[in-house]
Amino acid sequence: MAVNPKPKRGLTHFDRGGRAHMVNVGAKARTHRVAVASGRIAMRLPTLRLLAAGQATKGDVLGVARVAAIQAAKRTPELIPLAHPIAITRAAVEFTIDPKRSAVAIAATVECRGPTGVEMEALTAAAIGLLTIYDMLKAVDRGMVLTDLRLEEKRGGRSGVWRRRGAR
Repeated sequence: MAVNPKPKRGLTHFDRGGRAHMVNVGAKARTHRVAVASGRIAMRLPTLRLLAAGQATKGDVLGVARVAAIQAAKRTPELIPLAHPIAITRAAVEFTIDPKRSAVAIAATVECRGPTGVEMEALTAAAIGLLTIYDMLKAVDRGMVLTDLRLEEKRGGRSGVWRRRGAR
């Protein structure tokens, strides 16, 4: 296996030899950290109507997707190999039904007080929330498309605040 002898500057998940490692956050200050991630799942209009009316045969699609997203945020270090286990203090998930785009948007907000951020937890929550919607509706619409999974905002830590241009 080849090792990159000169990792790019700023890539913290590689050591000086170019090998992947878990970043040491032991000396970092514990601060209030927040991350918001979003995404969307587009579907046929009849599928969206079924979801909005609460008539999916598997039950409350958005309720189950909300719980799945929160659970995913808490289990992120099990899925992302170099993510740190974090004591999450809040995970909130909101869905918006958009009939004009025939889509459902998700916004996942994750918070902690700790030495490292919660961006991966928010992104994982948003992705799993959308995948759960797909799973619960695939019997009627296998052509659904997940799009626009992205970080919208992060606050806390040494780097301070970052917001996507045009974000809330």
